[in-house]
Amino acid sequence: MTTLLKRFSSSLLKPKKQLKLKTKKHSSHQRVDGVVGGASQPARTRFAPSPTGFLHLGSLRTALYNYLLAKNTGGQFLLRLEDTDQKRLVPEAEQSLYDSLKWCGLQWDEGPLIGGPMEPYRQSDRTEIYKSHIGQLLESGHAYRCFCSKERLNKLRESAQKLQPPTTVSYDRFCSHISREESDRRAQSEEFTIRFKSPERYPPFTDLLHGKIDLQPQVNKDDVRYDDPVLVKSDGLPTYHFANVVDDHHMNITHVIRGEEWLPSTPKHIAMYKAFGWEAPKVIHIPLLTTAGDKKLSKRSGDTDIRSYKARGILPEALVNFVALFGWSPRSHNGNESHSEIYSLSQLSDMFNVDDLTRGNAKVDDKKLMFFNKHYLEERISRDDQEVLQSAHEFLKPYGASFETSTKIAKLVVHNLHTINEIVNYSYLIKECDLQSETAQRYIKSTDLSQLKKILMEFQSTTELTKDLSRVEDSLQSQGLKKSEIFKALRFGLIGSVPGLKIPLLVNWFGDEECHKRLQKAIELVGSM
Repeated sequence: MTTLLKRFSSSLLKPKKQLKLKTKKHSSHQRVDGVVGGASQPARTRFAPSPTGFLHLGSLRTALYNYLLAKNTGGQFLLRLEDTDQKRLVPEAEQSLYDSLKWCGLQWDEGPLIGGPMEPYRQSDRTEIYKSHIGQLLESGHAYRCFCSKERLNKLRESAQKLQPPTTVSYDRFCSHISREESDRRAQSEEFTIRFKSPERYPPFTDLLHGKIDLQPQVNKDDVRYDDPVLVKSDGLPTYHFANVVDDHHMNITHVIRGEEWLPSTPKHIAMYKAFGWEAPKVIHIPLLTTAGDKKLSKRSGDTDIRSYKARGILPEALVNFVALFGWSPRSHNGNESHSEIYSLSQLSDMFNVDDLTRGNAKVDDKKLMFFNKHYLEERISRDDQEVLQSAHEFLKPYGASFETSTKIAKLVVHNLHTINEIVNYSYLIKECDLQSETAQRYIKSTDLSQLKKILMEFQSTTELTKDLSRVEDSLQSQGLKKSEIFKALRFGLIGSVPGLKIPLLVNWFGDEECHKRLQKAIELVGSM
């Protein structure tokens, strides 16, 4: 049982934990009908973000798993914009969402920009559909208008918190007793919302990852309150709960993969499906993403924004590979646990199986991301990928490098790089040697100047240093000098003591003439001190 589920079951008396939870686990590798490898029916999945912010790591995982399930079963992956919270919309978030999904290779089969048979795919364009369906619930008695003021609702919430045991299920159904005739009349001139009349008990449901779950609101028997979620806001727009159910039904969504934080909402959704007489899609609630210290990953810091990963030089295939393993342990085609960790999006699509999802919280380890990025970066540079090489050039161009030189440097230092951004650390390969830098001056102050000059002169006087490097090194060692001292001196003379490439690579890169020029400059500086 995951951390969030444990909180629901162990904290029933705390104000913010109002749900009673009963779960019945099934084997983590129990085969789920109609979902896995050779599924008899294709899955229709959706990713339904709200453009109130930018795509972050957790949302990318949700989108990816829905994409992979659809592709693995020969189904369709839909994109739907849940933009009913108009006040919180961020103008540039929508385009950024499209760009980020495409950058990661997650092309939707139906949705904004490309259309599809279930248009429109933006909730703010579907208001007539919602009006029709809210009318059905009002007629059947599963919903009612609420004319309560904000002040009254606030007082109800405050009083609910003071109950023992307390509950955040706060509404008293004051407006549910208003006759339909009076409700219709008042609706002509008064502001109102529309609430769902929740059942006495929410129906239990089966989560394909967690098994059977029974979540119930906590109720104080001496002062009974009701969940009765708002379905339509006072501005006439639907809430997430209502629009979500209507849209998933009309778009024939068969499977919903979403974050564990949505578990408390699921009973409401299941009850609404029953009120309409519809079959609910199968649900899978994936565990939280946490830091290495097991704290919930915060999207507000901006560090998990997909744009920030791109800016850091993370490649999309590395990010997708990294995110795919947050709560999924892939198996090879023979059913055994796979020992590889490197998978392309196509391979992930072939292998994805909800039977292999895990329940424990997924820790986000930046070191692992760098492992993946290093692998894919090396692969791209080895095949002369123009996008990566152009990025390398953009970093080195300010130092006077041509595209050809930038490409040579990328190939030279490829095994030292985790991201292409790091190539700027090797700008010393094209810059003049800065012997006045802090690094160089620190080395000068810590070394024996007469010994330093001796080493520099020995190398500088060698005509073909690229061929005779080892011979000069052996000669100096025979005079009692340590190898580390010799190479530190040579590194100082060639690049001003900057750490980085090994000495033989540096010497071969610069060539004899440039090495002699740089060493002579260093000898003159040391001689003047």
